[in-house]
Parts: sequence; structure tokens; C-alpha cells
Amino acid sequence: MLNGFLNTLFPETCPVCKNRARDHETAPICSACWQEVSPYKGPLCRRCGKPLVSEESATCGECIQDEPAFVYARSFGLYEGALKKAINFLKFYGIKRLSKPLSDIITQIKLPQVDAVVPVPLHEKRLRQREFNQSALLAKYLAESLGTDVVVNCLVKIRDTRPQVGLSSQERRKNLRKAFDIKQRELINGKNIMLVDDVVTTGATVRECSKVLKKAGAKNIYAITLAHGVMD
Repeated sequence: MLNGFLNTLFPETCPVCKNRARDHETAPICSACWQEVSPYKGPLCRRCGKPLVSEESATCGECIQDEPAFVYARSFGLYEGALKKAINFLKFYGIKRLSKPLSDIITQIKLPQVDAVVPVPLHEKRLRQREFNQSALLAKYLAESLGTDVVVNCLVKIRDTRPQVGLSSQERRKNLRKAFDIKQRELINGKNIMLVDDVVTTGATVRECSKVLKKAGAKNIYAITLAHGVMD
């Protein structure tokens, strides 16, 4: 009844298939397109989770040359199709109701047992502009489903960096160097941490955040994201 009422007042067209979106919880993505969102099951780097071309490679070259501070990183799916559209509607259009169903699909993959869930932070300037942190919303619901604590305002972004879009892998890592810091170290010291973000591309952000968390005393860090993108 609620869906029918909301569809009457606020009819929405699915941006993927152009049909009517009738489930308000996932709108503007329609139910049919939402059901097609599936986890990535192809070959990947066992350390950073980067999709690989062949099953023969267990670890990517970057992780061999520069070992990350996290135990491993995993993404639910690829940054494409309905999943990409849903993330963008949450992130750039402020459709915050999508954070719950998006966090629910993350639980379809095997998640580690952790003591706390920590979202990748936004700089305060960017947070004022957007008015919310999409990674914090995902972390909140993930923590609830795992029966653990979400820790915010511990990992903080202290430098307003350039947007990562359009930068090379090396430029992205340089852009984020010393951009994060830790407050209230006792909240993560000696704990197993799940670091949560929406999208990972080169892994520069989760690498830098994990390095800061590890230096502050975190025991084991696992980076979990909704989607893995590719460089343009």
C-alpha cells in the first residue's frame, strides 16, 4: 500500500531500462534491474581484490611491489549497470534511502569478523557541501547487520584533496598522502577493523586509510566496498 501511494505521488522511471520503478525502497532503480545486480565472481587479486584477466595470477603486481596495510580488500561487484546508477543516485543526488538496500547486498559476500566498522571519511568542506557521507551510511547499516559498532570521527580527513577522477594511479596516491589522521586512538587500538567505502578504483584511498589505521594501532584491517571501478 505504501509503495502504491508513493508511486502515485512520486512516479519514477528506472534510469537503466526506462520502465516504471514501483519499489520505493530501491527507486529510481526498478525491481527487475535491482535483481540483476550480482557479485563479481571472476579472477581477482587475493590481496587488494582488483579484478584480474587470468586465474593464473593470485596477486597483482602493485601488491607485490607495495604491500598494503590491510589484510585484504573486497568489493561486492563491478562499478557498472544498475549498481553504478544506484551508487551515483546515493552519492551525487542524495537519495539516502538507497544506502540500506546497498548495504544489504554487501552482506551477500563473505565478510570478516571485526570489532568495529569505520567509514572512509570526507573532508569537512566536502561534507558541508554534500551534507552526508555515503560511506558512513553504508557503515552504519553494515555494523547493525554484523552486530558490531560503527566508529565515526575517529578516522578523519584533514586535507581537502583534489578529486581523484582523471588522475593516474601514481597521482592518486600522491594526492592522498598525509590526507588522513586518527582521533581517539583508543577506539581502534588493538581492534580488527572493517574499513568501508562505496567505490574503489586504484585502491589509493583504502590503502592510505589502512596505513593510518595500522600506524595508530589497529590489529587487522579489511577494506570492504560496494563496487570496483576501472581507470578511464
